[in-house]
Amino acid sequence: MTDPLIDRLRAQVGGVRDGALLRFSIGNALLADGQYEAAVHAFREALVFDPTYSAAWKLLGKALLAMDNEDGAAHAWQQGIDAATARGDLQASKEMAVFLNRLSRKR
Repeated sequence: MTDPLIDRLRAQVGGVRDGALLRFSIGNALLADGQYEAAVHAFREALVFDPTYSAAWKLLGKALLAMDNEDGAAHAWQQGIDAATARGDLQASKEMAVFLNRLSRKR
């Protein structure tokens, strides 16, 4: 059984409100529900709409890490740091740098 929130969000795909925020919201709900592969897909769709969406990069990395894809998570966070820095989102850049540092110490 799927989460009603996920169903409601997915019903909006292709509509007038479709975009990075909707796809990010779907990914966030899927991530919280433990559907990591589907969350990765939704975050990547959000990034097609807006490649500088630092929150999508951050959660994409978390979803990939939850799938034990450490290389993918590191790559997502590095791209997220680049995007956040270019956008001036210093807090997101710092958060992803912390995630990368933790990951590199774990390896």
